[in-house]
Amino acid sequence: MLIPLADVPRWYADRKPKDTVAVRHGADELTWEMLERNANRRAHAFAERGVKAGDFVAIGLPNSNAFYETSFAVWKLGATPTSLSHRLPRGEAAAILDILKPSLVVGGEPDWNAPNSVPRDFLPEGVSDQPLDRPVARYWKAMTSGGSTGRPKVILDHQPAVTDTAVAPPLLMEHGAALLNPGPLYHNAPFIVSHYALFGGGSVTGMAKFDAEETLRLIDRYKLEWVNFVPTMMHRIWSLPEDVRHRYDVSSLKTVFHMAAPMPLWLKEKWIEWLGPEKIYELYGGTERQGRTVISGTEWLDHRGSVGKVDPTACAIRILGEDGNDVPVGETGEVYFMPVDGVGSTYHYIGADPKRRSDGWESIGDVGRLDEDGYLYLGDRLTDMILRGGANLYPAEIEAAVLAHPDVHSSIVVGLPDPELGNRIHAILEIVEGADVSTVVNGMTAVLSDRISRNKHPESYEVSEVTLRDDSGKARRTLLREERLTWLKEGREFRLYADRAGRGG
Repeated sequence: MLIPLADVPRWYADRKPKDTVAVRHGADELTWEMLERNANRRAHAFAERGVKAGDFVAIGLPNSNAFYETSFAVWKLGATPTSLSHRLPRGEAAAILDILKPSLVVGGEPDWNAPNSVPRDFLPEGVSDQPLDRPVARYWKAMTSGGSTGRPKVILDHQPAVTDTAVAPPLLMEHGAALLNPGPLYHNAPFIVSHYALFGGGSVTGMAKFDAEETLRLIDRYKLEWVNFVPTMMHRIWSLPEDVRHRYDVSSLKTVFHMAAPMPLWLKEKWIEWLGPEKIYELYGGTERQGRTVISGTEWLDHRGSVGKVDPTACAIRILGEDGNDVPVGETGEVYFMPVDGVGSTYHYIGADPKRRSDGWESIGDVGRLDEDGYLYLGDRLTDMILRGGANLYPAEIEAAVLAHPDVHSSIVVGLPDPELGNRIHAILEIVEGADVSTVVNGMTAVLSDRISRNKHPESYEVSEVTLRDDSGKARRTLLREERLTWLKEGREFRLYADRAGRGG
């Protein structure tokens, strides 16, 4: 049955036992009835502050039960939610809010100075908990992106705020699935999959912040069945001592997706060995939904390194060369998609124009190739490639190899100027607490030699004092490179290390 998203909490409150938990974060739990009443209270309070059907509401809240109360409250008003990191600095927040022009900001930082806002700890008082009668929102979500340019844009999803309760959620999620959400809700994938679980009558066990061992404990404690990770999370879980990993029963897991960032091949193999190939899935695609590919662990073993095939009932794919023509099978080019319902059927931007050819095909900036069976293999984003000595090198491939070092938590690889070769390969490392920097760097050649050719080995290393990737696996590689170029231009010193066993020694 097709129902508005606004009615989802009431729908399941009327059909499930009264004590059925819909959302939990830590010790705080919301039953379906509580979610319905609390969302109604927020909706009435937001309406009093001027929110009306067709508006945008910016949500700057951390992962919490209040987040879901707020998203459903927005739909109950016929408005569209936009999720923002509650830690956005004032300048970034101001740029997004200037484009979005929301009628209300919920949460965020005080220095955002939004003209109409309520604080992060807002609790509606003295308002009704009864449903409102409002039209369905035309767009169910409006997510933000900075893309490779850093300039913000808002991506309006063209799906209306309705769901079909008779149809199982997508991505192998069953009706009533018990989902774990370890990712920040201001990113598209965690926002989508956790709400999909609720639309299908399932439950969401959320984490305020990702922690590797806590993830396993929650899966064991609540017998969770479905989770979406990014490779950074999977690496941190795999890096736990073996006795810690095996301390928890994770056999309840039916589906483990990963997406949003490149996955090191060796790490994927370890997870397939651990949980079984039938449980591991990967998705590649953009927030815009022009197209996507999906691959199971079983398929991956036969197409190692692939991110899967397109579903021809949803989209089509082409690989185009620099001349704009299709490249032969097996050759690399830019990846383009076309949704099955045609140009512009899935989204439109506020604040930007799509990278769209005159024939309507769109790219999200990645390069790749197709094999004879139609499986896609990705290289890297065009803006991130390093041109060294006339050869294109892919940072993600180098980062995956560096990550195999047991004392490396994360890595970002950029190209820095070289007078002879054009660029040299520079790796920024986030290392395990207590690890010796020189020992890590001097041991890198031994780790890399079995994984990538010598011309791809970093020629300099830098150890970062801050986290390189957030819990969604995202990193602003372009900005990190520009920052270091500025340092070099200004003559600023930042400590570089060279592997004495490698080229830079």
